[in-house]
Amino acid sequence: MEYPVGKVARIAGVTVRTLHHYDEIGLLSPSGRTGAGYRRYDDADLERLQQILFYRELGFPLEEINAIVDDPESNPTEHLRRQHELLTGRIRRLREIVTVIEFAMEAKKMGIQLTPEERFEVFGDFDPDEHAAEAEQRWGDTDAYRESNRRTSQYGKDDWLRNKAENAEWGRRFVALMDTGAPADSPAAMALAEEHRQLISRWFYECTYEIHTGLADMYLADPRFTAYYENIEPGMTAYLCEAIHANAITRA
Repeated sequence: MEYPVGKVARIAGVTVRTLHHYDEIGLLSPSGRTGAGYRRYDDADLERLQQILFYRELGFPLEEINAIVDDPESNPTEHLRRQHELLTGRIRRLREIVTVIEFAMEAKKMGIQLTPEERFEVFGDFDPDEHAAEAEQRWGDTDAYRESNRRTSQYGKDDWLRNKAENAEWGRRFVALMDTGAPADSPAAMALAEEHRQLISRWFYECTYEIHTGLADMYLADPRFTAYYENIEPGMTAYLCEAIHANAITRA
């Protein structure tokens, strides 16, 4: 089956100008043309375009993409395997970044006493102070905020790295439990929800069950928190929220 350039552009989510450019540089030349000279793309062309767009999304320059897709020793299966590896690596890195962002937002950090080098080691490219104004606006008149600010202002690099490691370890165990299919109100899920509450209490402020359930509701309501947990494991936000509420009902 053949497709005109306009339809291919709509299918692929690119502009006609982009397709013209790909043709001009030899990256994607249509297999056919009409009598009037208009480009016509077949299914093989669309498959090649899909490969090009995958690699472009991964940040490869067009010249390198051309060499990759023209590699005579590559095949569609090999392309998919390579892209899977690259995307998995990117997802892993993004999850690490999002973990730092959520950690910074939840902690409502203010006055972190770290050198620029230490900040980079702990937070990477993320600047926790960017959320300071919002945190103060939302929670500045609460005892929890003041206590969190008091504690975090005294933390050094080792403290933040230890907190980051504890949160990551809790997250791994929580995802492992989800993968078993255990209900969110199971004893194991509630135990991990309780650990989550205690982590907050130990590091930032006394997190009562009332505060904890309020946080759980915020995780569902605030797209930033929802995105954080969904990036760790799809469905984690609702599962965690339910586990927190079940734990509060059981223990409070």
